Amino acid sequence: SPSGTAEIMELDACKNPGNSSLSGKMAIAQHIKGCSYFKMVKTAYTVKAAGLIVVAEKDEYLVDMNCNGAECNVRYPVPATMISYTDGKEIFTMLKSKKKVKVTFQTTPSHNFYFGIDGEGKIEETGWLLYPSFLYFAWQLQWYNFKSNLLRNIAEPAKVVKVFNDSSIQGQYGASTIVSLPSVQEMSQYQDVELDMALSCRGKRDAECPPWDHTVQLYVCCSNATSHCQQELGRWITSFRRRIGHWLTPVAPLLPLLSSSQCNFTMKTVPWAQPWFTTLNLRFSHKINTTIAKMYGMPLKPSKLIPLFRGGTFDKNYNKKYKPIHFNITSKIKRVKLVAVITGHGSDNNNCAEFCVTSHHFIVNKKHANVRTFKNAGNQLGCAERVLDGVTPNEHGTWLYGRDGWCDGQEVKPWVVDITDQLSTKSVNTITYHGYYNHTDPHPTFKPGYIILYSFLSLYESY
Repeated sequence: SPSGTAEIMELDACKNPGNSSLSGKMAIAQHIKGCSYFKMVKTAYTVKAAGLIVVAEKDEYLVDMNCNGAECNVRYPVPATMISYTDGKEIFTMLKSKKKVKVTFQTTPSHNFYFGIDGEGKIEETGWLLYPSFLYFAWQLQWYNFKSNLLRNIAEPAKVVKVFNDSSIQGQYGASTIVSLPSVQEMSQYQDVELDMALSCRGKRDAECPPWDHTVQLYVCCSNATSHCQQELGRWITSFRRRIGHWLTPVAPLLPLLSSSQCNFTMKTVPWAQPWFTTLNLRFSHKINTTIAKMYGMPLKPSKLIPLFRGGTFDKNYNKKYKPIHFNITSKIKRVKLVAVITGHGSDNNNCAEFCVTSHHFIVNKKHANVRTFKNAGNQLGCAERVLDGVTPNEHGTWLYGRDGWCDGQEVKPWVVDITDQLSTKSVNTITYHGYYNHTDPHPTFKPGYIILYSFLSLYESY
C-alpha cells in the first residue's frame, strides 16, 4: 500500500540545515564517506522532509543503513532508502534541468515463512528473506549440502568425548563442566582433533531464537595446567534467530592445551545475551601406528605450546603494548606452526573493527612476514558466499555482509602457518606482532573497536 507520494528536492544531509524546510517534500541526498546514515536521516527529519533517498557513492555497495551505538536509542519517523550512484545521478540531472520528479514510498507485504526438505528428508524452516530474492532459497540449499557433508564426517569412526549436552551458556559464567579425557599419551596418537559443536534454542520456530550475533568462546583448564589455564580452544559466532548452527572445527595444533586426563571446559558469551544451548563433543580420529611413525619419523605430534600475543582495544595504542617474544628451538623439535584465531569487532568512524579490513603481521626473526588480512570485511555478500563453508544462511539482521575474520553463524577456524623453515636451532629466535588498519596503526576518532586474538607456537616432535 502506498505510504505517500511527494515531489523530490535535493538536500545536503551531511551539513547543518539551518532554518531550511522541505515540509511535504521528499529529500534526495548524496552520501559522503564519513557522514553517518543516522546524521542524514536526522537532517531530513529536522527539515520536515516526508522521506529521504540516499544516493550511494560511485563505488559504494547498496547497504542497510544501520545506526551505531547510542544512535540506535533514537528513532526519527522518516522513511529512508538507498539507491545506486547511477540512478541518483539521473535524478540529480533531472532536478538540475528544473524537471519535477515525484517518488512514492510503498510497503509491499510478502510472506516470510518457508520450509525445505534437507538431505536426510527432514522438514525445517529456510529462514528469513531480507529481500524478495530466490538467492535465499539457493543459500539454504547450499547449507543443506554443507549439513549433509558435516553429518557424513561425524559418522566416520572416532573416539568421542562428550563435553556439553544441550547446556545453557547464558549469564556471567556460561556453561562449565569437568570432563575425564583419555590419557595425554593416547590423545597424542590421533592425527585429527575436532570440536563438534551445535547451537540451538528453545521453542519451535526460528523467530523464538535469540537475536544478535554474539561471540561464543570455549576455554579449557586442565588439572596440571600452568600458563595454559583458561586459554581459548574454540570460538564461534551465534546465528541471528536461527537454530540450525552446527560445525566441526579442526584444532589438532592446540592439543597440548589438553595437558591432563581431567580438564575443566567453560563455554560462554556476553552475559546479557538471551539463552543459547550448546552441545559439544571432542572428536579424536585417524589413530596413528606409533611403531611405524617411530620408524619413519612421520607423522609428528604437537607436544608443546608457546603462548604469544592477545588482542585488545583497536586504537592508536594497540601496537604499543606488544614486545618481541624470544624462544629457543632444540633439535628435538621437528616442526613449528604459528596458530592464531583473530576476529575484529565494534564500530568506530572507520567501521572498525567489524566491517573494516585489518591485517595482522607476525614477523619471525625480523625478516619472515606471516600476514593475515581480512579482505572480506565490508563486502556486500561476503558471508552469504560462504554458506558452503558453514555460515548459517537467511538469518535476521545483516548476516550477508563480510566481517573482519568472522561471519554470523559460523565457527572461527584457527589460522595455521608452518614456520619451521623460518627458525634456527642454533640461536635465539624472535617473533613480533602488530595489527594494522589501512596499512598503518589504527587511529579512530571515536568509539574504537577491539580485536579478539589468541596466538601460539605449536611445537611438534617425533613419537
